[in-house]
Amino acid sequence: MVDQVTKACALSGLEQGVQHPVLGNALGIQLLLNPGAVLGLGSGSTWLLTVIAVAATVLIVRFSRRLSSTWWTMTLGLLLGGTLGNLIDRLMRDPGFGRGHVIDFIAYGNFFVGNVADIAITVAAGLMMILSYRGVPLDGTQS
Repeated sequence: MVDQVTKACALSGLEQGVQHPVLGNALGIQLLLNPGAVLGLGSGSTWLLTVIAVAATVLIVRFSRRLSSTWWTMTLGLLLGGTLGNLIDRLMRDPGFGRGHVIDFIAYGNFFVGNVADIAITVAAGLMMILSYRGVPLDGTQS
């Protein structure tokens, strides 16, 4: 929900392609309609990214049935929220169903532009690595 609200604010208040510095050159606000994935990769395969997001959503929901670990629950919740945030864009935005462009607006220097869903996905990926490294099982038992 936070993701979609911030995207609506970006759409209503920003002009596409114009960067507004927030922390010098390191961080800014810039509206970008992204047909691809991170760094614009796969921009010609928007429909494939939609299928991958649907599959990821189904897998996360299936795994959630086994969760007893608070940390894994929070981690997969972040991953699900981020995935759904960008999937909603792909399903509901122009240029059409399953081919919609993701609204990005957080500019990380001149490196890439992302959104709140991307932050949730990135944090979830980091937590997944930490939990896996530490051997925390999905069911919350100690190994």
